[in-house]
Amino acid sequence: MPKGDMKKTLSPTLAMNERVRNMVAAGKQVFRFGFGQSPFEVPAPVVAALQDNAHQNDYLPVRGLPQLREAVARWWCRTQGPAFEGWTGDRVLVGPGSKELMFQLQMVYRGTVLVPNPSWVSYVPHARIAGAGHRWLECYAADGFRLTAATLARACDEIKGPKLLVLNSPNNPCGHAYDAEHLEPLAEVLRAHPDVLVLSDEIYGELHFRGEHVSMARYLPQRTCVATGLSKWCGAGGWRLGVMLMPPELTHLADAMASLASDTVSSASAPIQYAAVSAWDMRGEVGDYVRRTRGIMAQIGRRVAAALAEVPDVTASPIDGGFYVFFQLPGSDPDWCERLLDATGVALLHGSAFGRPADEISARLAFVDLDNVDEGLGRLVDWLSHGGLKGR
Repeated sequence: MPKGDMKKTLSPTLAMNERVRNMVAAGKQVFRFGFGQSPFEVPAPVVAALQDNAHQNDYLPVRGLPQLREAVARWWCRTQGPAFEGWTGDRVLVGPGSKELMFQLQMVYRGTVLVPNPSWVSYVPHARIAGAGHRWLECYAADGFRLTAATLARACDEIKGPKLLVLNSPNNPCGHAYDAEHLEPLAEVLRAHPDVLVLSDEIYGELHFRGEHVSMARYLPQRTCVATGLSKWCGAGGWRLGVMLMPPELTHLADAMASLASDTVSSASAPIQYAAVSAWDMRGEVGDYVRRTRGIMAQIGRRVAAALAEVPDVTASPIDGGFYVFFQLPGSDPDWCERLLDATGVALLHGSAFGRPADEISARLAFVDLDNVDEGLGRLVDWLSHGGLKGR
């Protein structure tokens, strides 16, 4: 690949992060609302556990450290109710990030991937690399940008053969959550279509602002694979540690994923897996950390929503968890995020990165630059409200 084409192959979020770093290195002030990295440090007990296990240098089992898999299973049973009582570590796979595990699932399942629009930037590239087809499922502001049962049913009827529905809650890029009232109608459609598997990306589950995250697995347990990891609720994106929970009915897929991992990534880092056991205990000091950081992000989310409401004609997603909001404005202006960045230093990620039209005035705002949220929001609102956009 020619050197000049390399950047075009990067994930939009990583490309944005690199651009911001270069601008900061050049002495420019940037409000970092483009890249969705947790603004919090890793909890002290988890850091201490990593230090204590720095000497661990063996290759671990492909499916993961047994103690870690059991810790994840215990956490799952505690948080998702009696339907999963008795689940043990044999239902858990560990990998170098939930991103890798979700890609592995697409590789071994080989079904058409159903992707709500807008969605996280990597689901569709995963499908393309895996050689699977994909279908965008349009979501609308009137529904809070959530997937509706009617849209899902139409796609399930029209597309033949195995299908993989990707559901992300709390959501990236929108910040909304799928609660019971949203999940049950979707599950009803899926029960009528046994050729659909669900990949439930719950990486932001512990950051549901009310602490009331509900998994799709409660409503379709036999066909739901749940992905999560340390990156968001534990502030450990760079540690690259993810897990996937899979029901016994899908053991054949778990076996295929383990076989694929054995010939590619082998296993996640040994010291990090040992340290993660303490993270997934999710009680004591780690539990306090999660509740405290969840409360901080909820407070900032309210400030973000209030600021966007000041912009005439803006439509923003509800913010139920995580650290994102997605917003739209009427009109057409394909390069507006670039001009915003140049004029104000506010870095957003254009809606096209998430499947929206290239000329749409839309973006994801990641409210993770905690020291500069108010000033950055002020600049954004002023620019949007006073002629920064061309096609309105």
